[in-house]
Amino acid sequence: MKAIHFGAGNIGRGFIGKLLADAQAEVTFADVNQPLVDQLAHQQHYQVNVVGENARIEQVSHIRAINSNSPDAIQQVAQADMITTAVGPQVLSKIANTLALGLIARHASGNDRPMNIIACENMVRGTSQLKTHVLEAIPAELHAWVEEHVGFVDSAVDRIVPPSLAANDDPLEVTVETFSEWIVDSTQFKGQLPDIAGMEPTSNLMAYIERKLFTLNTGHAITAYLGQLAGHKTIRDAILDPAIRQVVQRAMTESGDVLIKRYGFDPAQHAAYIDKILTRFENPYLHDDVERVGRQPLRKLSEGDRLIKPLRGTLEYGLPHENLLTGIAAALSYRSENDPQAQEMTTLLRENGVADTVVQVCGLNDQPKLVAKIANVYNAMQRKA
Repeated sequence: MKAIHFGAGNIGRGFIGKLLADAQAEVTFADVNQPLVDQLAHQQHYQVNVVGENARIEQVSHIRAINSNSPDAIQQVAQADMITTAVGPQVLSKIANTLALGLIARHASGNDRPMNIIACENMVRGTSQLKTHVLEAIPAELHAWVEEHVGFVDSAVDRIVPPSLAANDDPLEVTVETFSEWIVDSTQFKGQLPDIAGMEPTSNLMAYIERKLFTLNTGHAITAYLGQLAGHKTIRDAILDPAIRQVVQRAMTESGDVLIKRYGFDPAQHAAYIDKILTRFENPYLHDDVERVGRQPLRKLSEGDRLIKPLRGTLEYGLPHENLLTGIAAALSYRSENDPQAQEMTTLLRENGVADTVVQVCGLNDQPKLVAKIANVYNAMQRKA
């Protein structure tokens, strides 16, 4: 199997690219970072430090690397069996043109083999969004051919991959936690499903997308935002703070009650899933900064993301949500001189006030009483700070 993975950063190398290599795929990384591409192309291998339970060091070998904006990338796409991404939600549209040109070249060469594209991003139905961008860049007369031969497969991914603390003599070395989860929509594949250990097919992907979004993502974000308010530097330090841990656990329980109502998850099993995530946050080997986890607060406060979407679920089913409101107020309190979204949010709060900012950013214009509650919690946080 010939696989092209867009995004050669820590997540690409430590998670998806590694699983593809472990499955004996011919893996080519594509990235715009030319020094990183050159290093990968020269070295053709790197080390993955798996930390936590069953800690170990694993080697990924026999890999290639190309610039994702190069003509070579277009030709690689034309010949690939599988394409995966870990570029970040905001970059998906930027790689769509390369994918489109590759598919056009694939059609022109008469290559009708099934190919599957999987966006492995921290977002809901990322591949479906990528498909929209790709089709916009392909002539309409080729759309039917694309629909017949190319699978755009949505997925849910979960693995904590913090910035590497590797020694400078090996910039490709990456550190990851033991736990990983890569769930794919089996109904969207073209051709035979590939045999990749660690990739789990399901016909009910949305249940697992929302389980991860409402639990791992929700808890991670609230830990980061409350942690910054309390002066903690890392996720581990924050979650070991009893007051923060209590809010985070209760918020994940509130969002989990939505999942139990919506998808019929077993309550005891979901409680165990929450406990597992809290244990992952405590991993002493993952030095994950609260500022990194909290970045891009406007995206994380948007209506379809990890804080407002579970809140909407509690409204739908008439469930408690006080701790989710605390998490939302904490997100509004996030400050970072290195994050353009944090700067923009600070400007919105200063110029428009809390309530109008919540309505604009979170899309809660139909919930004035809830907006007022969030504003009250936020103002109390500011007074305490």
